[in-house]
Amino acid sequence: MDTFSSPSQFLPILLMFLVALGFVVTTMVASHALGPKKKSKIKLDTFECGIESQGNARVPFAIKYFLVAIIFVLFDIEVIFMYPWAVNFKELGMVGVVEVFSFIILLLVGFYYMLSKKAIKHEE
Repeated sequence: MDTFSSPSQFLPILLMFLVALGFVVTTMVASHALGPKKKSKIKLDTFECGIESQGNARVPFAIKYFLVAIIFVLFDIEVIFMYPWAVNFKELGMVGVVEVFSFIILLLVGFYYMLSKKAIKHEE
């Protein structure tokens, strides 16, 4: 097996990238050129679910909604990292077990810190 790669081996990837880029640019230019240009007050008005908009959309709300989303992503990524470990459990041996348990302990410490700061407790 050849361990060295020449630039010509990357030509198909470059060609695919150029075709994809060309498609995106062509589609965007064509939609802009061929799309309707008539603007009116009704078309420029905001619309959501058939309900008339009221007030300002920039009303601040609690940061805890974002914290819950970040916590979800954190534990979702934890599961993604555990799949390769579960697949290669026997090959990794005791070193793999120690590494995964240290990873889980680190996440549990973060989870405990989050609970101590009451990040996911919502007021009624």
